[in-house]
Amino acid sequence: RGICICGNMGIATSSRDKTIRFWTLNESNKREFIMSKVLLGHTSFVGPLAWISPTEEFPEGGIVSGGMDTLVLVWNLASGEKFETLKGHKLQVTGIALDGQDIISSSVDCTLSRWRKGKQIEVWEAHKAPIQAVIKLPSGELVTGSSDMTLKLWKEKSCIHTFPGHTDTVRGLAVMPGLGILSASHDGSIRLWAQSGENLMEMVGHTSIVYSVDAHASGLIVSGSEDCSAKIWKDGVCVQSIEHPGCVWDAKFLENGDVVTACSDGIVRIWTSNHDNFADTVELDSFASQVSQYKLSRKRVGGLKLQDLPGLDALKIPGNSDGQTKVVREGDNGVAYAWNMREQRWDKIGEVVDGPGDNTNQPIHDGIQYDYVFDVDIGDGGPLRKLPYNRADDPYAAADKWLLKEDLPLSFRQQIVEFILQNTGQKDFIVDPSFRDPYTGSSAYVPEGPSKVSDVISRPSYKHIPKKGMLVFDTAQFDGILKKISEFNNTMLSDPAGIHLKLNEGDLQRLNAIVKILKDTSHYHSSRFADVDIALLLKLLKTWPLEILFPVIDVVRMIVLHPDGATKIIQQLQDGNDVIVELIKKVTSSPLPSTLLTSLRAVTNLFKSSYYNGWLQIHRAEILDAFSSCWLSANKNVQISYATLLLNYSVLLIEMKDEVGQSQVLSAALEVAEEETVDSDSRFRTLVAIGSLMLEGLVKKVAVDFDVVNIARAAKASKETKIAEVGADIELVARLG
Repeated sequence: RGICICGNMGIATSSRDKTIRFWTLNESNKREFIMSKVLLGHTSFVGPLAWISPTEEFPEGGIVSGGMDTLVLVWNLASGEKFETLKGHKLQVTGIALDGQDIISSSVDCTLSRWRKGKQIEVWEAHKAPIQAVIKLPSGELVTGSSDMTLKLWKEKSCIHTFPGHTDTVRGLAVMPGLGILSASHDGSIRLWAQSGENLMEMVGHTSIVYSVDAHASGLIVSGSEDCSAKIWKDGVCVQSIEHPGCVWDAKFLENGDVVTACSDGIVRIWTSNHDNFADTVELDSFASQVSQYKLSRKRVGGLKLQDLPGLDALKIPGNSDGQTKVVREGDNGVAYAWNMREQRWDKIGEVVDGPGDNTNQPIHDGIQYDYVFDVDIGDGGPLRKLPYNRADDPYAAADKWLLKEDLPLSFRQQIVEFILQNTGQKDFIVDPSFRDPYTGSSAYVPEGPSKVSDVISRPSYKHIPKKGMLVFDTAQFDGILKKISEFNNTMLSDPAGIHLKLNEGDLQRLNAIVKILKDTSHYHSSRFADVDIALLLKLLKTWPLEILFPVIDVVRMIVLHPDGATKIIQQLQDGNDVIVELIKKVTSSPLPSTLLTSLRAVTNLFKSSYYNGWLQIHRAEILDAFSSCWLSANKNVQISYATLLLNYSVLLIEMKDEVGQSQVLSAALEVAEEETVDSDSRFRTLVAIGSLMLEGLVKKVAVDFDVVNIARAAKASKETKIAEVGADIELVARLG
């Protein structure tokens, strides 16, 4: 995800895998870098990095890193251990710069922080929108880039200049030696600015978001982009485009002019003009093959994925009507054929191509590409109807054409027009005064203010988002649970070390009474637990050994779904007897599959009762951190339980408008959702959490910045219908931003 050139000591890289890796040159093979250290400490994606040159305190240098976990960490490379943890930001850390002995960090929370000797000594709101990058100029000033589309020049805490010009988020910054400041933007351009604020040059050539930019003393510039390329620029002109098998998150120059790139395929590559350091033929051929395969997987013909097209064997099946067309794959191309009824054969029409650039963002309807294709539910109980629209179209004409095609009343016309304008961002659409309705002869109706539009037409229709309500694990084998508790109790009778923990006959009767109440679901509204029942369960949670605790946790899992049980347990937690937090720490510090699973499910069931909302919000960070590695479990049930926990948290934190909490849940969910090998139910639930947070939460911009569109596209390609559908939901939310 990020690259840091560490003088002549090596290269540091950061990743979504929560690690920082340090690479050093192999002394016996000067064209090979060896991974010498892995730095572990972040609990989520790691982004920006900065290099601390060797000092007495850091004899081999140090690294400063920022993560989506809101932390800034300082690392001592000599030991490979964390030296300092800097807590203060509320949301993801996006940039790191060093100012003498101080550390400057920027964040999605719109602030800059100054840290000195492990303490936050200054913090100020630098922009009204998320800050994406910060650098220090040789003259001492700081420069920030933001989602508000501007750069700002800072002298201490005072903004001395604002640089407008970009038309989208400013994502990356760099110093251009002797000239000024470079900026990379989501608008696809790179700009060079004088320190005075004058725009000296604009470099256009990328076809998507530009994530990073860097400059070399030679005058060369390198940029990395979502369009899967790193581009080299000289005097404002692109002199080379280096294709990659994935998005290029970052690109940096080494002192000798070589370029280091960070690609979304998880590989760091070094590019050189020195023939002596070229990779061998096998390695070069392997890379060419990776690029080719990646391009092939993305290539579309006529709006269809090339790899999804049938082969030539499809031409052995006769057509149904004269002129019927069929597109088949021939090598790396899609070729169209038409059925000749008279000759009873398929006649070749020619190769099918898409227009220039990558059109995978644009939807297809009836074989035609549009800027938008909306799902519209008119409330008649029928299937969703597709409404295609191009921004260049007249919305009134488009509405009329669609209503006629769908055989719908023209009385829907104004609602459809307002729907189009609202969902394409054309709030300032100016009606042509000469316009006459071809059906009524009247001018277009222009409301004084936004009309109240029917709910069924006023917004796009989504299949699976937003999620409403909580999911719980509400089935239990009560007889099996009691049997296990009894078995474990008997083992303690024969163990001198555990005999003091055994249950007496009265305790066992109490557990039977608890289970009897839990089984009788028809009387949940009136049944009650005795205080001694709850006290017994909490005592067992505290005292029984971890390896035999899971049946007790299972009873707690079910008791929190009972109204009276939920009330009595939350009273204990609020009175300072917080056995649940203690249990989570104990279970996750020495994870055993059975106790981990039952604990996850017990915590997930707490969301059923609103009594726990405040407790779940207060302990959100420690709960999510403790269970954060559960998605890596080989146990499918553990994966699903963790995904359900994230989904429930997304619903709760949307309701509570907790932006910091939503950001943490989003981070955890993205980590699971982008891994296609995760159990399909788990992946589906995390995708629903992401879509819900984007649609109704406060973190849509963060999700888009973290490449959610590519995650959505990968989901859309899934053979699992529900995953493909929620992927389409997420892509639509992102596109309507």
